[in-house]
Amino acid sequence: MSNLASVEMALPSTGRFEKSRLELINRLFDGFDGKLTSSKWAAIAKCSPDTALRDITDLIASGVLMKSDAGGRSTSYEPKPLD
Repeated sequence: MSNLASVEMALPSTGRFEKSRLELINRLFDGFDGKLTSSKWAAIAKCSPDTALRDITDLIASGVLMKSDAGGRSTSYEPKPLD
């Protein structure tokens, strides 16, 4: 099963994540250069910073992403290992 299929199964079926965002999530699991931040998410997904933070918060709640150790302005996120 591909990472994208695994991620789609882990997400709630709210229809909130469109295909472009699922492809971005898949890119994270396939190897993302650097650290993922909400501002990078907003730039790549072409959405507002608020939408990016909501997307990331939804993914954390769904068990797809987790917060890295650094906090504050250095907050970054990484994929949670798939079991």
